[in-house]
Amino acid sequence: MDDSTARGGDGGTLVGSVMATIRQRIAARTLTPGAKLPSIRAFARTMQVSKSTVVEAYERLSAEGLIKPRPGSGFYVGAALAPLALAEIGPRLDHEVDPLWVSRQSLETGSDVLKPGCGWLPPSWMPEPALRRALRTLARSDDAVLTDYGTPRGLLPLRRLLARRLGDHGIEASPEQIMLTESGTQAIDLLCRFLIEPGDTVLVDDPCYFNFHALLRAHRVNIVGVPYTPQGPDIELFAKALAAHRPRLYITNSTLHNPTGATLSPLVAHRLLKLADQADLTVIEDDIFADFEHTPAPRLAAFDGLDRVIHIGSFSKTLSASVRCGFIAARPNWIEGLTDLKIATSFGGGRLSAELVLALLKEGAYRKHMDLLRLRLARAMDETATRLKAIGIMPWIEPRAGMFLWCRLPEGIDAADVARRALAANVVLAPGNAFSHSQTASGFLRFNVAQSADERIFHVLEKSMKG
Repeated sequence: MDDSTARGGDGGTLVGSVMATIRQRIAARTLTPGAKLPSIRAFARTMQVSKSTVVEAYERLSAEGLIKPRPGSGFYVGAALAPLALAEIGPRLDHEVDPLWVSRQSLETGSDVLKPGCGWLPPSWMPEPALRRALRTLARSDDAVLTDYGTPRGLLPLRRLLARRLGDHGIEASPEQIMLTESGTQAIDLLCRFLIEPGDTVLVDDPCYFNFHALLRAHRVNIVGVPYTPQGPDIELFAKALAAHRPRLYITNSTLHNPTGATLSPLVAHRLLKLADQADLTVIEDDIFADFEHTPAPRLAAFDGLDRVIHIGSFSKTLSASVRCGFIAARPNWIEGLTDLKIATSFGGGRLSAELVLALLKEGAYRKHMDLLRLRLARAMDETATRLKAIGIMPWIEPRAGMFLWCRLPEGIDAADVARRALAANVVLAPGNAFSHSQTASGFLRFNVAQSADERIFHVLEKSMKG
């Protein structure tokens, strides 16, 4: 039997596998219209198939009009530029660990589905009475508050308040160094547009928040993961990654790390910043969980003085995910460029959301809400950890605060398999490899303790681990 009809690892023919690889490269825009395909000999060697297999694959793709032969020259991409397909960029992942699919499951499933794998608080844990009061007050505001564009940098009184809040964490930033965004995700997206180009290298923690992976795919950069420890990134491996890959950017949580719940130690923070300075590396510090802390931890931006560290945050986790409001704090000249970029991509800011957040933060009710929320999360953390330990699932560390428990499954059990079985029982889990660029966290699950009160979750977990 010719190897062109042998079964490939994806369940199709080897010819089909070669064709699928070319289609994926075109969809991911690593092969663009007019680009020359690898030679038949070179691609056969890369795919570990015979030259006849590649010849047949190329001929079939040519018959479809996707590629075009040029006699004496080779094959070239002939189709128009395909729409960007994020799912086709990078290695093909099982649904259970693909960040886009995991996010869809958490966002699209109804209230009848249990979601210990999601990344937000239940609606009943949010300050709903305060939100309603603030909305009633805004309804009586000037017409401009309800209908007009916000200024590009965002509502000045809110930026002044944010400057004071940052000062509580040792971060000195004037209101002119702060720009409001629609969310923390939009903040990172704008910063990626501002700082990097397709093909650049970006460092992330391994594991890290899975939407960092999805967002960086959209910017078509090379992602390099650095193993994360209970004190922060492994500094020795961080230094090696800087030397080997010369990255432009590093994205991290310095406190209440997602998914591990770890907190950056001062020693690691100082060593990291020294390495960043030597390598001319820019750091984005995502501080979205700041208000969950009982005692403030070190911030990279405080040590650095907003020189090469950019600090971002939002209020999706503590006030409302429906009210979209985040911020960027950075050096003044960067805020100037980011303001222009914000105008180009979203024009004015969301004034109504900013006014609502300002009204809530000024209320004493927000402080009381957070005091109660921290106590409630601490109880939920203890209760969830106890229940998980009883069925053999062990927390990696005991976080100081926050909502996440990063847990190790019993030896030999794959988290993606557990997640697949649990989903069939209407329980959405977050398997470890969704957070791991190197795919080395197959034995881990991330639990949101605020979403883990229902006893059915633990029955489904126990059953799903048994197969």
